[in-house]
Amino acid sequence: MATSKPSIAVHKFSSCDGCQLAFLNLGEDLLQLMELVDVRHFAEAGILDEEADVDIAFVEGSLSTPQDLERIQQVRAHAKYLITIGACATAGGLQALRNLADAKEWVAAVYAQPEYIASLDKVQPIRAAVPVDFELWGCPVNGRQVVAAVRALLFGVAPIDAKDKVCMECKRQQAVCVMVARGEACLGPVTRTGCGALCPSFGRACYGCYGAAENANAVSLGMRMQGLGLPAEQIAQHFETTTNQSPLFAQATARWRGQHG
Repeated sequence: MATSKPSIAVHKFSSCDGCQLAFLNLGEDLLQLMELVDVRHFAEAGILDEEADVDIAFVEGSLSTPQDLERIQQVRAHAKYLITIGACATAGGLQALRNLADAKEWVAAVYAQPEYIASLDKVQPIRAAVPVDFELWGCPVNGRQVVAAVRALLFGVAPIDAKDKVCMECKRQQAVCVMVARGEACLGPVTRTGCGALCPSFGRACYGCYGAAENANAVSLGMRMQGLGLPAEQIAQHFETTTNQSPLFAQATARWRGQHG
């Protein structure tokens, strides 16, 4: 008797859809993946069944509204495994930058009737509300990492959590170190790879969109930035990007902002 295919769903919360597009941009690899799984919900691809029970639920986006908190509980209840994809789902993303200011003032300045705007006081990553089985970082997530995670789970093994630093990837790509050669403040020494060292390969400093790498020393990096002439406030700003709710980056931001104050 033929066995049924494992089922997956892709859910969107507060985000730009970029991580879902990483799925769709896989091309032939996506078609091969579709032969292995049964996709039951993926609004971006036109498949709608948000309450379907699935083996793997992928979640893009952060928790920004009371409705998000309710819906993520339903997603978790209908999934055997829950995998967050991208910086918004894993670390708050750009939406979490409003945690650093008085969001109510912003809403009042933009909307004529701000009382109709329902939003949480603080933007949260998915793991703040429900158990998460695996996290895939990136802004956007690397689509091939998503496929690798699915294939690993199909074979009953834990997906590989890539924690190498971007600096290691720069060496593999033979990219010139922008911090050494150009004196630019780069987050590569504390950021996990997965992007293929995309920004440094084009002469631009890493801005940490893949979150903290294993054994990352943000204190030492901050001191190196200080040695480049950056004031404490600018050092703090380097750490509060799309992954500002990553514990390591949040601690580094607080450390240098405290020195500024």
